[in-house]
Amino acid sequence: MKRRFPAGELPSVRKTIEHELALIAQLGFEPYFLTVADIVQWARHERGILCQGRGSAANSAVCFCLGVTEVDPARANLLFERFISAERNEPPDIDIDFEHQRREEVIQYIYRKYGRHRAALTGVVISYRPRSALRDVGRALGLDLDRIAAVSRGQQWWVDTPASPPGAPAAVLGRAGARRGRTIAPERLQAQGLDPDSLVCRQWMALTQQLIGFPRHLSQHPGGFVIARDDISRLVPVENAAMDGRTVIQWDKDDLDTLGLIKVDILALGMLSAIRRALTMVGDKLGLPGFDMQSVPAEDAPVYEMLCRGDSVGTFQVESRAQMSMLPRLQPRTFYDLVIEVAIVRPGPIQGGMVHPYLRRRSGQERVDYPSDEVRQALERTLGVPIFQEQVMQLAILAADFSPGEADSLRRAMAAWKRKGGIGPFHERLVGRMVAKGYQPEYAERIFKQIEGFGEYGFPESHAASFALLVYVSAWLKHHHPDAFLAALLNSQPMGFYAPAQLVRDAREHGVQVLPVDVLRSEWETVLETVPGTVPGTAPPGLRPVRLGLNRLIGFAQADALRLVAARNQARGQAPPGGGPAFASVEDLARRAGLDGRALQLLAQGDALAPLVGHRHQAAWAVRGIDTQATAMLRATRTQELPATLDAPAAGLAVLADYRSTGLSLGAHPLALLRDQLSAFKVQAAAVLALCRHGQLARASGLVTHRQRPETAKGVVFVTLEDDTGAVNVIVWPAVAAAQHQPLLAATLLTVYGVWQREGEVRHLIAHRLVDHSALLQGLVSKSRDFH
Repeated sequence: MKRRFPAGELPSVRKTIEHELALIAQLGFEPYFLTVADIVQWARHERGILCQGRGSAANSAVCFCLGVTEVDPARANLLFERFISAERNEPPDIDIDFEHQRREEVIQYIYRKYGRHRAALTGVVISYRPRSALRDVGRALGLDLDRIAAVSRGQQWWVDTPASPPGAPAAVLGRAGARRGRTIAPERLQAQGLDPDSLVCRQWMALTQQLIGFPRHLSQHPGGFVIARDDISRLVPVENAAMDGRTVIQWDKDDLDTLGLIKVDILALGMLSAIRRALTMVGDKLGLPGFDMQSVPAEDAPVYEMLCRGDSVGTFQVESRAQMSMLPRLQPRTFYDLVIEVAIVRPGPIQGGMVHPYLRRRSGQERVDYPSDEVRQALERTLGVPIFQEQVMQLAILAADFSPGEADSLRRAMAAWKRKGGIGPFHERLVGRMVAKGYQPEYAERIFKQIEGFGEYGFPESHAASFALLVYVSAWLKHHHPDAFLAALLNSQPMGFYAPAQLVRDAREHGVQVLPVDVLRSEWETVLETVPGTVPGTAPPGLRPVRLGLNRLIGFAQADALRLVAARNQARGQAPPGGGPAFASVEDLARRAGLDGRALQLLAQGDALAPLVGHRHQAAWAVRGIDTQATAMLRATRTQELPATLDAPAAGLAVLADYRSTGLSLGAHPLALLRDQLSAFKVQAAAVLALCRHGQLARASGLVTHRQRPETAKGVVFVTLEDDTGAVNVIVWPAVAAAQHQPLLAATLLTVYGVWQREGEVRHLIAHRLVDHSALLQGLVSKSRDFH
């Protein structure tokens, strides 16, 4: 407590901590809390791994004092019974996020400390889904593998069945009332040369339907650990995992919860990796060693201004299409606004109808009122609209005299009522008590419906507060140090919502100079280059250039890169001042670094040899002439050959080669090279569309970067297109998606005809017609990121 509250804790905080400690002692959970604290302290102080607790554990002031979570009880509205309650009498569940590229270090620390005989990861039973069931049943029936693959590939999560001819109903996969991605139209089978009415196809569909939801195989939980006092195999069956150095329990995690076995979740979060790297770079830039999250200034107004514009590419949690649309509407100006921002774009508030009332009240379009002081106490911080799970629990406590444990039991019952029933007693208790206290029956029923929705889909305020910390820090880095932020994001891939190409493009729009992979300058990872003339330990004016690392070359081995960097450093150490480049030629590079033919070809294809031999064509010629398998006698010799003079690749071919070798291009955008061809379709650039008036007919073409279809969107598909001037957000209504699913799903370059929709800073193109123009790309590889 002295470390967390150096000036002394508030009386309310001490009261909270005393209450929590008493309940922890009553339930005997002290060893669990100390075990989790030990893991966090080891990771943070022994290895410098950034980590943070989240979820319901952030409701605990004790967890804050132990360093497990970062949610200050003095700034938050904690409800400890959301985490632990005597009535529930169940073990706590603490989720800890670690840097995703270093989580294995933490896992192996647990195995070393407690032994493989005492610690094991929990199992997860993987059940059949439509695509996997289609594949396995099709193989069992002896169907052609290529046709099975084609049908299952088309069975995407965002697919609805196109309208079928009369009398030809679609085959339904799964239970009655099939959800999206669970129907197959006859014409889809016919397109693969199959007869939907044949015996084998009918068997295929029927057996697939039966198999969906059936257990397929046992897998590892992402990070759930069970640690036993003695030999864990005396409690549960265990087995060696496929990965070396891991042991897995042969039961599903839900079975362990039922038995009351305590577990701690060691989870991975990519943004923690990026933030730790970026903070280190910022510290180096500013000459401030030890610069960490606590060093980031709080409540920085320009950061909130950036977020209010929806300028959030690369940031944590608020970079999705839905969040980018919400930011200009919600206009976050404080940290608590970010807590609400994280939680409001979730199924619970959306399905419960809380989003628009909150926005109207926030903007002053709707009056804020409270039917009682109890309701005001629970909902005042969100303008009378329940957004968090803790709030609906507080309503039950304050307005219906529930105990905290009863309120959480109500929440859990609501989450499971569709599967298990049993909500009648809670309904009578909640509504009956509220009416008895003078509330209108209609209001009491509305509160019950909100709790019902939140039980399954709501977001804990404590969890949102944990995530909001990362939102703010990542946004601060993006605004003040976009150079370090970009380098950290690239070094932390794969992670996040955007591919490296979009991250690089956004950083360049924010003034960051991005330099290509270069064998004379690149390290293994992307780095910030030192500005010439900079005094060590001082920050140069402006931003530093970002030099792409050798790890951006697809397929280039880290071992090859490390030898190359070591050879370069050695050569520079031996050269006189001003003695020229580290390598005299490509052959000299190959000999010194011990590179084989494949490594040299990857360097040539990635244009990393440009400072030694010039453009790609000349680099390809140069590496072909090097004997990478020379004998010991010839290894020290050098070939004397005049350099070839070849024509440089055309701009289009250079961009194609960039995408194939690094997944991005620092040259022209592909759409800039296709403007003449696209002009025949009268499409408008993203920058021009941004100026269009509401309701205007519009056309756009771009690379598909994202496809989304949220559960709450009622069949609407959201597509993001990127051209050389910006991004265009496209809305595809269900009827259009069903009628034109082929270009919607298959296109890499998509042209959209539709109507422009504009509401303040939020702009969309409502699609009427979709055209697949991928053939114009001539094989350019650009993959979209498609999420639920």
